[in-house]
Parts: sequence; structure tokens; C-alpha cells
Amino acid sequence: MILIVEPSPSLRGIVNLPGDKSISHRAALFAALAYGESQVDNLLFAGVTKAMLNAITKLGVNWSMSQNTLTVIGKGLDGFQPPDDHLDCGNSATTMRLLTGALAASGLPAILDGSNGLRSRPMTRIVEPLERMGVDITSKNGYAPLELKASPLPLRGINYTLQVASAQVKSCLLLAGLSASMQTQLSEPGPSRNHTERMLTSMGADIRSSQLKLSDHNQYQTTLNPRLPLVLSPLRMKIPGDISSAAFLLVAALITPGSELVLKGVGINPTRTGILDTLQDMGGDIRVVKKSSQAGEPVGDIFVRYSSLRGTRVKGERVVRMIDEFPVLAVAAAYANGETQVSQAQELRYKESDRIGDLCLEIRNLGVQVEEQNDGFRIQGGKTLAGGVVDAHKDHRLAMALALIGLASKKGVMVRNAEIIAESYPEFSNTMLSLGASIKWEEEDGP
Repeated sequence: MILIVEPSPSLRGIVNLPGDKSISHRAALFAALAYGESQVDNLLFAGVTKAMLNAITKLGVNWSMSQNTLTVIGKGLDGFQPPDDHLDCGNSATTMRLLTGALAASGLPAILDGSNGLRSRPMTRIVEPLERMGVDITSKNGYAPLELKASPLPLRGINYTLQVASAQVKSCLLLAGLSASMQTQLSEPGPSRNHTERMLTSMGADIRSSQLKLSDHNQYQTTLNPRLPLVLSPLRMKIPGDISSAAFLLVAALITPGSELVLKGVGINPTRTGILDTLQDMGGDIRVVKKSSQAGEPVGDIFVRYSSLRGTRVKGERVVRMIDEFPVLAVAAAYANGETQVSQAQELRYKESDRIGDLCLEIRNLGVQVEEQNDGFRIQGGKTLAGGVVDAHKDHRLAMALALIGLASKKGVMVRNAEIIAESYPEFSNTMLSLGASIKWEEEDGP
């Protein structure tokens, strides 16, 4: 399918966003690991979370959806049954890495696989530390499929330093550590998102976080003290709106003259708000109001208004705190005055697409002056963009970002293979249309 966005008038309205993708993933899996009935409101029921729910079904866990409320009858850490078939993780590395950690904690055999895109995502980063913990796990040259064989419990706790700050890797090892006989301590070079720590702590796990100031950088430590046997309490929570989805609406309003939006109940976890800080640094009129908390996760309403933006620089810890938002940041940079530089972000090359190479290729096709670099990019913004035809590269965030360029371009943008947007924000086009954007879908012509 082709998504077409033409130059649009001002965007105005109030938006309730879909549930946070990262938290939805965790809620579904952790509810399965709990003992008893969990109820989770505002769960994102889309491509990525459906893969997780299908997997826990194969592990013998019953669940149901009523509108956007998920009910899971959890069986406890030792309640999974061996799957009859491989577990298909779709295109979701989060699903694969978190499931692997949970299965390691259960000691059960399983094979986890997924799409060709997922088979290109590096898995050595979880295989090697899991082996140290006593898990019998193999990969295909460091990539999926992953095969776990029955492992004796309890596992061994480890003291391990992640080379790259990664919530997925950290979460995998914390889940495995729930069945370890000793403490697991993980160190990271940056502040990766901490949804796993918050949620598991609310369910009864003993997890503590700290920040160490070393001579040349900060180190972030997460320590799990296992309690054996551990019975996780069921979840009762409402998932905040997804700040990664909110980022597209924020930038849409910032670049479209006369726009003014209110985004309701958005998750504002400090490990995820790098995009807010960066857009404000660029001169964006963005304010967070009505702050509260939901199941330990901070939330708030976000007000945004069209603004004259200026270029900025993003590197270091800020990269970790906005790792999913660089495609949409590039759109803001294209419409900002001056240069925007992103560096120390090489991890972007290992996402659903190469979010450096593919991003630079496609925005250049739309008239953006961009220079690709090994660990980021430079964008010289401030000129009117022509628009044109681009491809989504099987990346939901890239597809939405490219579409936004059409809002203030000369002739609009056509994004091919844009149906991938349903992976994280199925209502994206309907939401944009309700706010006043000129947006529509068309069937793609055959060969």
C-alpha cells in the first residue's frame, strides 16, 4: 500500500495515543509469568505485540482481549509448557530477546525464529551472557533462529557489562536472573529505558538501580536479588500512551504552520524523554502538564504548537534516551534553520532497517540536504522540500517519518510499502486525518 500525504493546513485537536509498545510487550509477558489473573488496559494490540501474545499461547497461557483490555491467566515462573512448534517472533527483536530470557528462567526447550529482518538483528549480545548463566542456548552464527535446550535450575547470577546500552538485553538477563541462585548485576554505558525494572518491582521482584560517576563517563547499574521461590503478583494497570508514537504528532505540529495539539496521557519516563528535550532545545513550543503516575510509570498531557525550529546536536546519553525517535528527528531537522548533527548513534544501523543509511537515502530523495556518517548524520535544514516518492524499507518508524515530510513540502510525499505502520501505530493515518492532514491510502500498482 502507498500512503500519500499532501501539503496540509494547520493540525488541531486532542489525541489519545495507543498504549506504549515497549510497556505493552512487557505487560503481556510478565502477566504470563505472574500467578493469577492480570488485567491490562490500553494495551497496544498490533503486529509487534500480537507476536508476543501468540507466543505465550504456545506456552500454554490463556489470554483474551476485550476492546483494548488484556486479561491473562498467569501460571507462574514454572508454569510454561514446552511449545509444540517454534515460537514466531515476527519482526520484533523485543519479543525474541524478552521471550528468550523468560524461557531461560523456565528451563524449558524452545526454538525462537522470525522474519528475515529479525534474522539480521544481532543476538550474540544475549546468547553469550545467558551461556554464562548456565543456559544451553545456540544461535545461527550470532543471529536467529535461537535454540534453547532444557537447562537445569537454578541458573547462575552474573556480574556483566553491556557494551551497548540496551533495554532489550538488560531485560532478557533480568528475566533469566529471576531463576538464578545468586545476584545478577548489569552495567551499561547509558540510561536505557527501565520499564522492566519498574514493572517487575511492582510485581514483587527486588531490583535496584544506581548511577556511578566514573572518571570519563557515567555507568548505570541494575541489580537483581533473586527470591527463590519467587511468585510474581498479577498486574492491574493502564498502559500510558506511547511517547514514540507521540513524537510523530509532535513533529507534525511543529512543522505545520498554525498547528496546535494536546496529546493525552503520554508516558514521560525520563529514560524515554530525550525526544522532548531535543525538540525543546530546537525551539519547539512543547509543555508537559497534568503529570501523574500509572503503575509506577510517570504520565502527562503534552501541549505542542507550531514553532520556528533551529538545528541542534545530539550525542552521548541523549542518544540512548531517544533511540527510537531519530527518523522523526530528521524530519524536524529538515525543517529547522541551520545544521543538526547526530553522532554516537551507530546502534541505529541495527534496528528494523538501517536507520542511518536507509533514512539518509530516502530523505535525500525528498530534497533534504543530508550527509550520512558512520555513527549518525548531518542535516542542513531550512529550505522548502520538493517531496516525491520513497520506500518504507519494512520499517514502521521510517514510514511515518517520511510521510510527515509531505505536510509542508511542495508536492507531497508518497510512501511505498507503508502498511508496515500497523506494526506500532495502526491508527496513524486516521489520527492524522482527524487533525486536518491531507492523507490517504492507495493500492500499489502491480509489476
